[in-house]
Amino acid sequence: MAKPKLVYIVSRFPFPLEKGDKLRAYYQIKELAPFYDIYLMSLSDKKVNNQQIAELKPYCKEIHVYFLPIWTILFQLTRCLFNGKPFQIGYFYSFRHALRMQHEIEKIKPDHIFSQLVRTSEYVKDYHECPKTIDYMDALSKGMDRRAKELKGLKKIIYSSEAKRLRKYERTIFDYFEHKLIISEQDKHFIIHPDFEKIEVVPNGIDESFFHVEKSTKKLYDLVFVGNLSYAPNIKAANYILDHITKWNPSLKILIAGANPSSELKARVKKHKQVSLSGWMDDIKDAYLSGKIFIAPMTNGTGMQNKLLEAMALGIPCITTNLANNGILATPNKTIIVANTPEQFQENIVRLLEKESIREEIAQAAKSWVKEKYNWKEINLRLMKIFLK
Repeated sequence: MAKPKLVYIVSRFPFPLEKGDKLRAYYQIKELAPFYDIYLMSLSDKKVNNQQIAELKPYCKEIHVYFLPIWTILFQLTRCLFNGKPFQIGYFYSFRHALRMQHEIEKIKPDHIFSQLVRTSEYVKDYHECPKTIDYMDALSKGMDRRAKELKGLKKIIYSSEAKRLRKYERTIFDYFEHKLIISEQDKHFIIHPDFEKIEVVPNGIDESFFHVEKSTKKLYDLVFVGNLSYAPNIKAANYILDHITKWNPSLKILIAGANPSSELKARVKKHKQVSLSGWMDDIKDAYLSGKIFIAPMTNGTGMQNKLLEAMALGIPCITTNLANNGILATPNKTIIVANTPEQFQENIVRLLEKESIREEIAQAAKSWVKEKYNWKEINLRLMKIFLK
């Protein structure tokens, strides 16, 4: 019996897994592949090499990559100044690629179309030959609004304008798709639409490999933070560590790890002898496992912090903020520690470093909780049921 055909559209090629949207796409495709013939259509502002494509080939019937050259991006961003669409939409849109994608979809005759993030929705919003799902993933408008409130001058004006454009677009695009998804309950309430309750929450999961790590990694650091270091909320969290966590105890050994650290962050870290900075790592588990405690002082951003789930799955006790924990809903003081001020971070770091038994208790409870609640296979079974509605 032939499998149903699923066209899966992304704004960035889902490998390597250094960003949340790539990770979400990769594991959704991997888990859906036994049940669907998947036709991956990926926009990309970077060249995608054969090795990256090879990572997705086992799970996809066909892979189509649509490269976005800089001149196309600049042209579309300029158009946004006049057409009122969000720059996030303009950045990833190409009329030429829209025609190519439309032609491919007409050939495939899919049973379902999955559009990840509002960035890809323009390509298929007017296709009505099969049901479509829009995965908002995060409430992008809320994230932009939070960033605008921390800025001044021209940047504040630009980010505030983009937040308004995104808010309007998120509301408008809602009605073009039969099914709507989002990554967390808190983000769901940031989509301003009368029927926002119809949005279904589909979180990320954790790959089984995180639960079965056999190698023993020496605890070289007291504290570890992991995250894509080109993402503004992660940069802010890294600076929070440098500004606050390092001050009260110069002997603390800290690792900040993640892809694409800026030259500014590198220069700042050099001034703190107890802090090490690592860029891209072939196995990010090594970074997590090298620390006694994982800290995520997130004061900005939306969606779900995969870094917390990964650390918890590896058995590392975590300290984070209410903002970050609201995305995963772990139980404070049982499966996670919540701190919202430098003083609260200090108090809990001292307590956990002094009491290995408390670290172990929280770590084991967190690992069991993540394994039960954030299993990719179960999450994607839920996703398939949504497709069939």
